[in-house]
Amino acid sequence: MYTVYAHRGSSGTYPEHTRAAYLHALAEGADGVECDVHLSADEVPVCFHDSSVERTSNGSGSVASKTLSQLRRLDVVSWKGVRIPEQYGAASQQVVTLEELIDLMRRARREVGLAIELKHPSPFGRRLEESVLTVLMRNGWDPETSRIGNIKVSLMSFDPDAIDYLLDTVPGYHLCQLISVLDDEKARGLGLITRNAVRYLMRRVHQGALKHLDAGAAGIAGPGVAYARQHPDVVRRWVGRGLRARVWTVNTEEDAEFLASLGVTEFTSDVPGRIKHFLANKLEACA
Repeated sequence: MYTVYAHRGSSGTYPEHTRAAYLHALAEGADGVECDVHLSADEVPVCFHDSSVERTSNGSGSVASKTLSQLRRLDVVSWKGVRIPEQYGAASQQVVTLEELIDLMRRARREVGLAIELKHPSPFGRRLEESVLTVLMRNGWDPETSRIGNIKVSLMSFDPDAIDYLLDTVPGYHLCQLISVLDDEKARGLGLITRNAVRYLMRRVHQGALKHLDAGAAGIAGPGVAYARQHPDVVRRWVGRGLRARVWTVNTEEDAEFLASLGVTEFTSDVPGRIKHFLANKLEACA
């Protein structure tokens, strides 16, 4: 009944987007994993959340300015302050490409979901989408069913233009339009002209996302927990109209129970094992 995706892998336990985080998510029974994808300087889809590497490595600069070889030389583990078990690979093996993640998931030998977020704005424009689709195709992906063997693939973005672009190749049922609370505070500290430009862009993206979801262009609604808390009736309406709701980032039992009451069936969590256990043992027992 409920599906739990590991947010950037089991990122509550191991450094996000690392081999360890993904392998641990599969080991603890997550129904799927979520990854964020940028292109490296040599245009390889790699799993990083931020456009820059500062927060989650010992390096500096943008992901897009570094080749895959340069990214692999970064320490992406120490910032988390945890030890990587030997079975999850060496520290030098923790940067993961999209293609490598697909291979890891194939080895799960069970049905798993792969939710790929395309990160925009990208300096590569729509070459990001094309590169991701090329990797999927090379690995035997069927666009109509959006499957690679045991892997069910969905593609996600906050950018409604990315969803429009993907609709030429991928049925809307497999696309997730992400949406968050509109927060003008993110533009604070910028100059007046830049601040107004950023706020305009944020509002345009937000309105475009709402339009997609209300029209059913994407088959999956992807609000954050804060959005669902502020707009529960909107989430209920989407679910009532036949959309699947996949909410991020669900890390507490309280949030999971609240979201389930809205009809949400897909949850993205930093602690997928805990949320999966709660949903299976508390909510499904009451169903």
